[in-house]
Amino acid sequence: MKKLLLALSLVGFTSAVFAEVEQYNIDNKHSFANVSIRHLVAKTSGSFSDVTGVINIDRDNLDNSSVNATIKVASINTSLAKRDAHIKKPEFLDAVNFGEITFVSKKIEAKSATKGLMTGDFTMHGVTKTITLPFTVLGFGPDSWGGQRSGFEATTVIKASDYGFAWMKKANASIGDDIAVTLLIEGIKAK
Repeated sequence: MKKLLLALSLVGFTSAVFAEVEQYNIDNKHSFANVSIRHLVAKTSGSFSDVTGVINIDRDNLDNSSVNATIKVASINTSLAKRDAHIKKPEFLDAVNFGEITFVSKKIEAKSATKGLMTGDFTMHGVTKTITLPFTVLGFGPDSWGGQRSGFEATTVIKASDYGFAWMKKANASIGDDIAVTLLIEGIKAK
């Protein structure tokens, strides 16, 4: 009986040590980077719909996970085409010269089985800063096409001025400095 218990504990230890890191490709048809910013006395919002990248996740130990994501600036949608075109101009996001926003994780710190902090290099408008994003693992499960899906959510607030944007420094500025970001990410398990 003792040998059986020892063997079972070794099997459990071995599977924990060699836990599988799963790769999920971000599904840009079901993933969004939602943003909101002060405009005059209210807030306005928009969504970047072209989010791609890879999430490597160890479900048993989130600390072993990593994220590499890209957002296409030209995919901004604020529900008003004229405003979208204005935001893409050089005085704002400058989509021609800075077409991508990227995040590459350097450290994942689990707080529970489904929550944690991911720290990494965030690059926007040609400026790279280290930021920390609280995240939640929403779940894993099969999809309708025989694949496996994963869901994640992360939120943060970044300062536009940290990335070289100067619109809030103008006299009578109507746009704020704080940009609230909510990432809604769906991944497709790599085969």
